[in-house]
Amino acid sequence: MKNISFNRHRRLRASAGMRALVRETQLHKEDLIYPIFVIDGENVKNEINSMPGIYQLSMDNLGAEMDEVVSLGIKSVILFGVPFDHDKDEQGTGAFHHNGLVQEATRFIKKQYPEVIVIADTCLCEYTSHGHCGVVEGEKILNDASLDLLAKTAISQAEAGADIIAPSNMMDGFVAAIRAGLDEAGYEDIPIMSYAVKYASAFYGPFRDAANGAPQFGDRKTYQMDPANRLEAFREAESDVAEGADFLIVKPALSYMDIIRDVKNNFNLPIVSYNVSGEYSMVKAAAQNGWIDEKAIVMEMLTGLKRAGSDLIITYFSKEVARWINEDNQ
Repeated sequence: MKNISFNRHRRLRASAGMRALVRETQLHKEDLIYPIFVIDGENVKNEINSMPGIYQLSMDNLGAEMDEVVSLGIKSVILFGVPFDHDKDEQGTGAFHHNGLVQEATRFIKKQYPEVIVIADTCLCEYTSHGHCGVVEGEKILNDASLDLLAKTAISQAEAGADIIAPSNMMDGFVAAIRAGLDEAGYEDIPIMSYAVKYASAFYGPFRDAANGAPQFGDRKTYQMDPANRLEAFREAESDVAEGADFLIVKPALSYMDIIRDVKNNFNLPIVSYNVSGEYSMVKAAAQNGWIDEKAIVMEMLTGLKRAGSDLIITYFSKEVARWINEDNQ
């Protein structure tokens, strides 16, 4: 054995303290963005069947949720509105109504919890009767006609006090239209967190239950990206950067970690990964069956997203992760 030469990599793994000392990637509470679904009505707290632990909340239950979010040290939330079906229409006017769900929830949070960063999801699909993210003519989703409505939505959200506008519709030119609209309305300092790279993914299934926003015909493959494509992500992100995006989102996360790294390597903006509903639900289902260690799986998964290049992570696990980090730091 004396003649064998090899490197002793295990020296830096010998103890928990040593492993912590040389750890390259750290997950912090400040990295987490927690999604909240605000629903019409009073005294509503509906657990989403396909997303255990996640709820649709009416405005009168939002305070209790935010108390918990703040107590855990989570600094940012993203808001989604869930209107009644009878309040939806062809153009999704509820998305840009002065007293819309996201607008009212934003006002409440910024008044009661001013230190929390409020990100407004800027899309039409939850508010349209057809469930698509833009104006529909026949069964065609019209790109340019949708841009004015998206800009109106963004302006109404900024007026309500949103710190960040997050357009998720994947219409061509949506960042340019929203940036121009915000600037003309006097909101030139409000940043845009663009869903720049958003794939037409089967992992969104449980979100449709949460937001009551499934398309009533067809699918979203004419405006969301083909999961088989990598180079297309560069084109989409490059366009959004040129049009004025301040953050770039890659969605979904787990099956697209190569894309997260590609975007991180090529664009000097904060990169956000969206750990989507299907990814959440699969872990929850396996954990409830006793097949996996939920904490270990989630922490490994989100650390992997950080290692892949995510600066921030939108995740339904935010509260659990913040709680685990707090416990580990005691």
